[in-house]
Amino acid sequence: MKVSVLTPTYNRANTLTNLYESLKKNSKFGIEIEWLIMDDGSTDNTKELFEKFQKEEVIEILYEYQENKGKMAALNKLVPKASGEYIIECDSDDYFTDNAFEYIARYCKDDEEIYAYAFLKYDQNHCNIGNLFKEDKQTTTMFDLYFKQGETGEKALVFNAKIRKQFSYELEKNERFITEARMHHKMDKQYKIEGINLPLMICEYREDGYTKNIKEVFKKYPYRIL
Repeated sequence: MKVSVLTPTYNRANTLTNLYESLKKNSKFGIEIEWLIMDDGSTDNTKELFEKFQKEEVIEILYEYQENKGKMAALNKLVPKASGEYIIECDSDDYFTDNAFEYIARYCKDDEEIYAYAFLKYDQNHCNIGNLFKEDKQTTTMFDLYFKQGETGEKALVFNAKIRKQFSYELEKNERFITEARMHHKMDKQYKIEGINLPLMICEYREDGYTKNIKEVFKKYPYRIL
């Protein structure tokens, strides 16, 4: 099994080491890890940091740079380059739990009906962000999960790469940000997700991040909220 971890980053050299170290810890579970980074115009020492990571040769790392175009444009460029059977989109200030890739190996199977396996996200205090799935290994859609079942909080999605590559974040009118929900809802029309009550990621909401500033982001980029 091979997993491609996709990370858009902008001036996050101070947090990326946490993500890198978590990937190194998870390399012991027999899964081939490919880390693809799109540097979205950073002005800090991000490039030098990745050169250091690459020299260690612990995991496969592909670093690319683009002029600042936003998170979704960066992911749209990275997805076609992914060579793993599974794709995980991981923000530059998040990192994986110590047993994350053990869970991936155990629960992620090649199922033509499932576009993503949804795991839990924990905060820095190791508390679940949002609710547990009502049933473990629950088959549902992201739309039903949030709009019919009353789910709250974020989930960590492990995408079937063959399906994920059929979709993209649809940007227009010079948008730099839309919510992931728009793409998920399109995927929901053809496929399902499976929910698993185990933590895959640790998430930190930073003062200058999208989540903390979501209202201002929507004012600036209003065309495609959902």
